[in-house]
Amino acid sequence: MSTLLVKNATVLVTMDDQRREIENGALFLRDNVIEQVGTTADLPDTADEILDLSGHIVLPGLINTHHHMYQTLTRVIAQDSDLFTWLQTLYPIWANLTDEAVYVSTLTALAELALSGCTTSSDHLYVFPNDCTLDSQIRAAQDIGARFHAARGSMSLGESQGGLPPDRCTEDEAFILKDSQRLIEQYHDHDRHAMMRVVLAPCSPFSVTADLMRESALLAREYNVHLHTHLAETHEEETYCLETFGKRPIEYAEWLGWTGNDVWHAHCVHMNDAEIGLFGRSGTGIAHCPTSNKRLGSGIARAVDWRDAGVKAGLGVDGSASNDGSHLLAEARLAMLLQRVAPDRYLSEDPGGRGGFAGHPGSMSARQALEMATRGGAAVLGRDDVGHLAPGMSADFIAINLNQVGFAGALHDPAAAVVLCHPVGVDWSVINGRVVVERGHLTTLDLGPHIERHNKISEDMIRGETS
Repeated sequence: MSTLLVKNATVLVTMDDQRREIENGALFLRDNVIEQVGTTADLPDTADEILDLSGHIVLPGLINTHHHMYQTLTRVIAQDSDLFTWLQTLYPIWANLTDEAVYVSTLTALAELALSGCTTSSDHLYVFPNDCTLDSQIRAAQDIGARFHAARGSMSLGESQGGLPPDRCTEDEAFILKDSQRLIEQYHDHDRHAMMRVVLAPCSPFSVTADLMRESALLAREYNVHLHTHLAETHEEETYCLETFGKRPIEYAEWLGWTGNDVWHAHCVHMNDAEIGLFGRSGTGIAHCPTSNKRLGSGIARAVDWRDAGVKAGLGVDGSASNDGSHLLAEARLAMLLQRVAPDRYLSEDPGGRGGFAGHPGSMSARQALEMATRGGAAVLGRDDVGHLAPGMSADFIAINLNQVGFAGALHDPAAAVVLCHPVGVDWSVINGRVVVERGHLTTLDLGPHIERHNKISEDMIRGETS
């Protein structure tokens, strides 16, 4: 068994049940689990490896609850489009995706996330043209060393059946369910501290049938795995659901059995008070994706009202073609700032959540935003082993050097500084007891040649070729 002592941190932000912030903080790790947390003076002074983090802030590893990693291949396309137009522009390009592209793009996205502080990530891969498999994405996560929730997405409702995606981007529903079962049996790890879990994730109300949603829920509950999809992202989706199903998106999800502690939905921008209450009572989670919501003009989600209603909410960077970056501290910062310009009280009597714009200074604090990025994300993913630093928790933490120009003048409150100041990369990231980022450099991937290969695949895809 190996041990690691982290000592002399300027401040250790535990995010534990007492929300302790420990000056001159320290961690003692044994293998992949935290054994002790406290001040440097109170912890052992010897270990197999010692990491002196003087001048650094140490935080729990950040948790990303929604992403589409293949989209790193198609950034900055459809720059001025709303969701439906953006999708219709990109579907033909994504139809050129290959299995190698899945692997390479996942490495790219996880590298970007790791360098910015993410230690646990979910990904929602729902396009499987050509020879694409979720297996290659799982292999990429293992190669990087990330803690990973691989969501087996799907689209079955093509244009010829009234759906949004072209038919060549869809799959047969019987095959989707069979492959979902295979992936769970082959890769899902129920154990605490698991590095790999599988999620079932039909894409959206406008790209799969009600039957697939129901059958996926039955299969997931048979195997005790989680469910995930997009929901209530735009007004156009609301109109589609009302016209197609006679129900608002969240009403439709509830009708299908898609609420509960084992379900989380991405976006949920357009919710009324009753729907927020439903999520709070049922334990249904939300992946809040503020950058993507702004990029596509979808709106400002009611994150403060979620919190007040007891809704589990974490942060998601969303796809790299609708965010164009993957930085969870940037996401936390925007989540906080948007709540200060959100519609006044969200005019809750309006079912769509629209209203005039009056500011709410202090409606979400920097620490509340940081909590969404850590404990909130853990709750959404159904994990009790990550998201804060305490004895018995997984050995996942990050460290940021405070002695840089962007933090000058902010050292009186380092925990707030990492959210309020310009987002930076991390200097250290340890995942499951393993150093993945060391002094700002990734230890598990040679980025230079990898980026070159990634860009070649991207160029070929956009031109309509395969590499």
